[in-house]
Amino acid sequence: MVHIVFNEEDAKVLEQAIAMDESLTGKIIIINDDYSVGPIENIYSKEGIENRNEWWQPVLSGGDFEPKLNQILKDDNSVIAELVENMRTHSEEIIWIWAAQNAHDVCGYYWLLAFMKEFQGRVMILYLNNLPFINEKGNIFYPVSLNEIPPKEFLKAKKLAREITLSEFEVDPDEWTKLCNENKGIRILEGGKKLSHFGYDYFDSELKKYIMPDWQKGNKIIHNCLSKSKQTIGEAYLLWRLKELIAQNLFDVQGKTGNMKDFEVKYFSKAD
Repeated sequence: MVHIVFNEEDAKVLEQAIAMDESLTGKIIIINDDYSVGPIENIYSKEGIENRNEWWQPVLSGGDFEPKLNQILKDDNSVIAELVENMRTHSEEIIWIWAAQNAHDVCGYYWLLAFMKEFQGRVMILYLNNLPFINEKGNIFYPVSLNEIPPKEFLKAKKLAREITLSEFEVDPDEWTKLCNENKGIRILEGGKKLSHFGYDYFDSELKKYIMPDWQKGNKIIHNCLSKSKQTIGEAYLLWRLKELIAQNLFDVQGKTGNMKDFEVKYFSKAD
């Protein structure tokens, strides 16, 4: 059994769940890139992969997330090529794809389908779409990310595993191909597996709402935006967009615009 997740934190929780249930024992593969943001035109070609790598460089450099740059730039295609070879060699092997209701996971699922079609019947999906779980306090909640689910709840989630149907292998890639061809900057999950897409500045107006007349550290602005937004997006992306707004001389800044806590932002005063 091979488990595929789209986030390092998800893998950690899944490891804990596997320790509780030997029937889940298997290798965990992490798809490192976040295909919900950035260029995706010709995404399966060498040129498309290089375009994404070039885009990520300035987005992650010079801040909290620079250590993740090498991780992101690891070639997911090489990882999947090894998996495909293993699936061809071992006909008994099956794959479980774990995805939650967020654009990151759904885009990762769409990207992955291109490599999985030849194994139809051996590829399972656990899509935790609008499903209730119980948190550590015993309250019911609807997780947006897999890592929000307590490990013991994963044992219940495994019952939701089902084969990806031939129809899904035929229809779902059409949605992804359309998005790739139009190649906008960011993809947003509307519900189910339906994605819409927008320019790179999609979250700029949200960030501006949380910039005040008084100084605030960058991390506070970003966390306020994350906590109140109806959409999911990574901190790294918002930090990049905040720096882009600052570079446009739209706001006053003090400190080095590196890590989120290293600088403060506010509106220019009237005296300025």
